[in-house]
Amino acid sequence: MSQKSKKIESISYKDAGVDIEAGDQLVKNIKPFAKMTSRKEVLGGLGGFGSMFEIPKKFDNPVLVSGTDGVGTKLKLAFELNHHETIGQDLVAMCVNDILVQGAEPLFFLDYFACGSLSVSTATTVIKGIADGCLLAGCSLVGGETAEMPGMYSKGEYDLAGFCVGAVEKNNIIDGRNVTNGDVIIGLASSGAHSNGYSLIRKIIEIKKADLNQELNGKPLSEALMMPTRIYVKSILKLLSLVKVNAMAHITGGGITENIPRVLPNNLKATLDRKKWEMPRLFDWLKENGNLSELELHRTFNCGIGMVIIIKREDQDQALKILNDCGEKSYLIGVIKSRLNDESQIEIN
Repeated sequence: MSQKSKKIESISYKDAGVDIEAGDQLVKNIKPFAKMTSRKEVLGGLGGFGSMFEIPKKFDNPVLVSGTDGVGTKLKLAFELNHHETIGQDLVAMCVNDILVQGAEPLFFLDYFACGSLSVSTATTVIKGIADGCLLAGCSLVGGETAEMPGMYSKGEYDLAGFCVGAVEKNNIIDGRNVTNGDVIIGLASSGAHSNGYSLIRKIIEIKKADLNQELNGKPLSEALMMPTRIYVKSILKLLSLVKVNAMAHITGGGITENIPRVLPNNLKATLDRKKWEMPRLFDWLKENGNLSELELHRTFNCGIGMVIIIKREDQDQALKILNDCGEKSYLIGVIKSRLNDESQIEIN
């Protein structure tokens, strides 16, 4: 007796958990956001297999500078608080601020949004935040990827990555080689913890069973924790057009103590005066509730300084005025000194 094969009912991609129509709707939703960021060098529109961008004609001998990053476990708080409006700005900031330290002007940006099941409204909100960040940075959102992968992410969760390309004149690359003994260090205020140290922040919240609605300086703790990363691009590009900068450091993972030495020659060290800048109350709260040492605080968080600029002493007044006129709260926080072989490359007094 022959065995009849069992007939399988027709199934669709949607049955498997991927909604093509939702993806199409998302693309329609975000096209206006991408359009509002468009620079004249963008060739073509959103939706192609690749994005094209003409190098601006103002560059004579351009070097392309690229960077990629994410926003880490700050996303976990975004899920918990249902706060998706500014996480896109965090993503852009982490990328554009990184390439900025080499003197590069951000030109264009692409994002990667991955989820288990696509919520068009959530994804639209996130990508609008990315477009807002691109506007602040003066770069174009030229494309990206939305990946719907059933079973890969918990319900309501997603992951983000960003990719940025900028350009700098080859003769104007900033790499720290010109830093010398006696240079001064200017710190630009952060807006909060930016997008670093959130695994520790979440651990402190868990251990202390902290109420995220509790008041901190007149605002809920949740608001302080979700403040978007500050984008320094336009202010610093203005500074670079008027003042010679010897080095810059974006204060991200590794905090103050790990990032500043990355841009210093081995024979030099940075000496910082902690009393010279204002540390937001958020960091005091983290220190108190996590019983953190000064070392742990400084090597995990930006402690109120999101970007560091190193210049000649004679340029400090002009630089501070330019930055303050651009809306940056900036401080003279330290000096560069000679370093012995066994000394640390950073001191915080």
